[in-house]
This record gives sequence, structure tokens and C-alpha cells, in this order.
Amino acid sequence: MEETSFRTHQCGNLNERHSESRVTVVGWVNRRRDHGHLLFVDLRDSSGMIQIVFNPDENQEAYEIANEVRAEYVVQVTGTVVKRQEGSENETLSTGSIEVKADSILVLNKSLTPPFPINQEDNVEESLRLQYRYLDLRRERMNRNLKLRHNVIKAIRSYMDANDFVEIETPVLGLATPEGARDYLVPSRVHQGQFYALPQSPQQWKQLLMVAGFDRYYQIARCYRDEDLRADRQPEFTQLDFEMSFVDEDDILTLTEKLFLKLAELVSEEFSINDSFPRITYAESMERFGTDKPDLRYGLEIQDFTDHARDSGFRVFEEAVAQGGRLRGILVNGGSDTPRKALDKMVDLAKENGAGGLIWMSFDGEGALNTLTKEDIRSPVAKFFDLEQLSAIAHTAGGQRGDLILLAVGEDKVTSKTLDALRRHIAGQRNLASAEEIVFAFITEFPMFEWDEEESRWSAMHHLFTAPFDEDIDLLDTDPGAVRSRAYDLVANGWELSSGSIRIHSRELQEKILMTLGLSMDEARDKFGHMLDAFEYGTPPHGGFAPGVDRLVALFAGEKDIREVIAFPKTKSASDLLMGAPSTVSKRQLSEVYIETVGDD
Repeated sequence: MEETSFRTHQCGNLNERHSESRVTVVGWVNRRRDHGHLLFVDLRDSSGMIQIVFNPDENQEAYEIANEVRAEYVVQVTGTVVKRQEGSENETLSTGSIEVKADSILVLNKSLTPPFPINQEDNVEESLRLQYRYLDLRRERMNRNLKLRHNVIKAIRSYMDANDFVEIETPVLGLATPEGARDYLVPSRVHQGQFYALPQSPQQWKQLLMVAGFDRYYQIARCYRDEDLRADRQPEFTQLDFEMSFVDEDDILTLTEKLFLKLAELVSEEFSINDSFPRITYAESMERFGTDKPDLRYGLEIQDFTDHARDSGFRVFEEAVAQGGRLRGILVNGGSDTPRKALDKMVDLAKENGAGGLIWMSFDGEGALNTLTKEDIRSPVAKFFDLEQLSAIAHTAGGQRGDLILLAVGEDKVTSKTLDALRRHIAGQRNLASAEEIVFAFITEFPMFEWDEEESRWSAMHHLFTAPFDEDIDLLDTDPGAVRSRAYDLVANGWELSSGSIRIHSRELQEKILMTLGLSMDEARDKFGHMLDAFEYGTPPHGGFAPGVDRLVALFAGEKDIREVIAFPKTKSASDLLMGAPSTVSKRQLSEVYIETVGDD
């Protein structure tokens, strides 16, 4: 960084090459230590930290001023860079082999005592952190996270530019359309009683850019969704949004894999990352892992035990299978040592996820399975099975003595949800997921539709512009639930990082999809007439992807919540504790946009 009127160098950029150089540094007092005859001040700026030494024998005035400073005072120090005495180096700092012998110090601003320590990574209540976010962002961890975010976005732009993408901004004020989550609405002052909607994504705009012939578009897009929040959701979020013409799934997934491997170089020293991303169909992912965003850092794959249930003589199994359900389960290697209390917790977890219960079988002792006795098998249902049946279940699982099998029976949607939750629970309990590993995978061939029980109609699983497989189009009239979409996700470590698809580029097919979703022709024209019209003017085949920047940076930063990589996030109730938003506004402001609130006179 170039010299400014306030400093010659940043604190963290000093090193042994600057020894005997006279420098001026500025920053915040991170810590002051009184060693009797000497004062030590750790001075911090956005680049790092440097130790400053004040000696009263060399400058009494500077020493006295330094003696009065406190944590978070902003000061300017001039002095000489010297090597630390042998044995006093600090290996945890990049500047730990040097220090600045101060000649002068100027207090640029004082500070109140912060509501929480800035120089420690203490557990601070989140509401307090968000209320004083400008102080929270001074902390090393948050500073590091936001710099990582900057570097990720910089690398994205470099990669997209190198691959001939054109960065184009799309509107924030748009049309409210039924695309999934609730829209954030903005009333119009000019058009009485009418509203704009903030974009849930630039989906329609980027498709129109393909119609416009730009071939390859991208932007670092801000998106807005009024939905319930959780660790990986915020009401406003950022994604890399890109679209390409004249491509199929393989083109897009290959380009994305190369992009993410390039981004992974930013954290290659912290993480082990797979250099080839497997492609798993949605059906296979649900069968093996019970979820469309599997964590592949560990096994615990779901297996089918239905053949052991049909004529088992156990009424619970037989009735569930007769009604179309299946018996599915997980083998936990070495799990027979699981305490009963922990097993009971797993049963409760299964019930919380919709299962009627959970059946466990523990195969104790040592030696081969063929030496099992009934006494070696612990299970609440062991009395309903003979030894041969229990041994057969263990053989199907590929188990051995010392293992545990967890079984759930019922409809796939119930057993998948249950076993996915158990799989994640067990991995956490047994430390199976390495914090130093990231495993990426693509999930492909999602169902086109899912049934909306509340509205008794089909809804789009991804979005309504996703193309179906050509060979499945005839099923739109006879069996919409069997139609596969040309949609795909990128997942890693149990997180969905990106979602995309090959798009519809034919008016006729787009209208058919809208009709399948329950829209009348008039509704289709009212909401999507602009898209339908555009598809009649030589629309190229196209598709795209939208990786979530917040989630990716959180993954790279080792954080479990995207709020930790967003400068000014909202709380889980979508509140801004720093600014105090949302808030009431004056009646005059409301009247200007023709709005009355409930209870207005």
C-alpha cells in the first residue's frame, strides 16, 4: 500500500527488511502491557499487528502518553524498526520477529470501553455482536472472513473474464412473479396501488440476455427472498449468477468444476479438496443418503432391507411393506458400544423427523458373524426374530460383531428424512466429518415437479423455466411426477452451494409447463407474457448456474453460519439490530405510496 499523510507503512506489512528504518504507523491499540520500565503496545490495523516499545529513558513524553492509552484508542506512532531480542519473538504474528522502538505517539481518537473484547475471540452473545457490528468487524476472525470473501469474488471475476463472460447488471426493481419464496414488495409512488418486487434471482433477466445474443453473461448479484431464516439463509444474499448459450449440462458443470477448483486454491493450505466432482443423480442421492445435499466426507450410506421385512413375522414391518413402504437402514461400524441413552436419543430424533420410531440392532462380542448367538444380539425387537433372520440382516448390511444397525420403515420420503438426520447426527457424535476436508459433488436429474399438498397442485421443484428431459415431455400429460428436469446442484459437506438448469427456450413448451403448474392461459400471459413473447424471436438453447457466494465463503472460512461472512447481516428474525430496521415510517411517507396500515384513523 502506498504511503499516505498519516503513515508510511501498514502494521502487518512490516518485516525484517525494514530493520533500522524509520516508520510511521497508525491503528487501534489492541493491548497495552506495562513491564515496569518499558511499555509495550500491540498496534492493530486491517493488515495485522506490530509491537511498539516505549522507553522513558529515550522519550519520556511518548512514554507518558502511551501510559494513558487504552484498548481501541486510535493512535499514530513514529519510530524505528528493530529486531526483537532473541527468545522474545512471537511466532503467531507475521511481524513477530521485529518491533518498533517509538519516538513519538499521537492520540487521534479515544474510545469508550467496548461492550465486548475486541482483542479476544470470546463467545459473545450474537445480538450484542450485531448491535455493535462495526466493533465486531474489528476482530481478527471477522476481518479475515471478509478479506477471504473479497478474494473469492476477485478470483470469480478473474475466472469469468478469462472465459469470455460479460458482466452485466440487471434491475433490482422488477415484476412480482410466482417463483417460490415470497417476494419483498416495493410500493410505487408514481403508479398508485402498484408494486415492484425485489428479485429473488435475476432468472428472467439473464434468460432475456441470452435472447439478446450476449452468449455468456455473469454478475455478482444481490437477491432477496422473504422466507424463514436459518444458518444458510438471509433475506438478502449474494450469488454468482451466470448464463451461457449453446450449451448442455456437461458444458456448464465442467466450467463450474474448474471455477471451484480455482477458488479452492485460496484455501488449499487449510483444506483437503477433491480434484474431481462426482455426478450423482437425485434418485441415487436420495437412495444412498436420504437427501439431495449429501455430506460425502463419511460413509454411513443407507441400505435397503425390505426383503427381510416381507415375511419376517414382525407385524410392524410386514404391514408397512404391504402398504408400499420399505425397510431401510444404516450400518454403524463399531457402533455396538453406543450407550442406551444415546440410542434413545436417536429414537427421539427419528420421531421428530416423521418416523413412527426407530429399530436398532447391536451385534456384540468378537469373532465371525456365523458364531453369533441370540444372546450376542441386543435389540428391542430381537424377540420377534430368530437367529437366522437377525444374522441375515447383519450379512446384508455387510456388518460384523461390534456393529450397530439402525432401521426405519415406511414411505421413502419419511425414511429418507429420518435416516438423513440420523446419518448427520451419528457423524457428529463419532467425529466422522473432518473439519479439514471439503468434498464437492454435483446432483443431477431432479424431478421436474413436486406435489403441493396445501394448494393441491404441482409446483416446480427448481423453478418454472427449467427444461424437462426431451424423452419425458410426453409424461407431462399423463404422469407429471415422473418427469425429470435438466436441473443440477453443486453440494459440499452437506451444503447446497449452487443451483441451476438447462432452460426452456420454446414458447410452446414454456406454456405447457405453466399449464401443468395450474396457471390459466390468461395468468400465464399476465405474469410471463414478456418471456413467452421473447421465446418467439430466435431464442438460443441456454442454461446457467448460480453459486451462492455467502455459503461458499462460509465453507471456506470454516464457519457454520453465513452471517459470519456477511458484513452487516440480519438476525434470524430478519431484524437489523445496528440500524433498527425494519421500523415504522411516517403517515406522510405512507400516504405518498397510497398505503394505510391496519389501525390507521
